[in-house]
Amino acid sequence: MKRILVVEDDLAIAELERDYLEAAGFAVELSADGAQALSLAKAGDYDLFLVDLMLPGLDGFGLCTAIRAHSEKPILVVSARAADIDKVRALGLGADDYVTKPFSPAELVARVRAHIDRYERLVGAAASDIVSAGELTIDVGKKAVLSGGQPVQLTATEFGILLLLARSPGRVYSKEEIFERLRGAGFYGDAGAVAVYVRRLREKIEADPAKPRLVETVWGMGYRFREAKG
Repeated sequence: MKRILVVEDDLAIAELERDYLEAAGFAVELSADGAQALSLAKAGDYDLFLVDLMLPGLDGFGLCTAIRAHSEKPILVVSARAADIDKVRALGLGADDYVTKPFSPAELVARVRAHIDRYERLVGAAASDIVSAGELTIDVGKKAVLSGGQPVQLTATEFGILLLLARSPGRVYSKEEIFERLRGAGFYGDAGAVAVYVRRLREKIEADPAKPRLVETVWGMGYRFREAKG
């Protein structure tokens, strides 16, 4: 049974989320405090984290950062804060999705299931599937990326974008196409969020993210992985 940690200080909303998730077959644990939730996240083997932003002890932004420092499991933010700046910040700190309150409980469950399924498909791919991409080695089965022999820690969404681009070096993907490809595997949000994920990916794999040599921007068109010369 998949385990979900719901971090929400509004008891009515927390119980609503728990009831719908349990009805869908998930095991759910609740936490109303950010600091307590971080302790639980470090100690427990959860398959997804459902995080509110306005929390006592440690807010949701800080919690996303702290969780992402030690776990690649999906983080889904559920918040009443609907401003784009909050969404961009949460995604930039490691969240995989952002749902604005009030929300459809059935849609929330669908997103949770899709993110878990996508994560498992990525880590469960054939172990022999190795992609050599420029200076990187991508082990699809292990969901691992090495740069110069050193491991690079990516979230499932970042890994998905990298793998999509690296498997077709030189091919340009628009933001909308990347969004549609990943949405079919559990990505939600909008095409505009793709730029946030690409920026975050570059910060992890590029020697100089301001002058990317691997994931290139093709102005007015989208992104591509640099094609090997010669």
